[in-house]
Amino acid sequence: MFDPISNYVVGDAYHIAANYLKGTGRLSGDVDIHQPLLDPIVDDFRSGKTNRLILANRAITRFEKINDVLELVP
Repeated sequence: MFDPISNYVVGDAYHIAANYLKGTGRLSGDVDIHQPLLDPIVDDFRSGKTNRLILANRAITRFEKINDVLELVP
């Protein structure tokens, strides 16, 4: 899929985001890979964003917005 450096950037961004969300209780600690969290990181990376913190923060923001909306739906 990606070269080793790309895998490192995407993987590190994912781990930053997942660790934050697990720490806040928004993501289950028993989940290895949460695809809805990974997909926006991959999409942003493919669009040219390479800063791991920016990738992680954007994924966290999207994850929280989606979950906030889902919590409002009865």
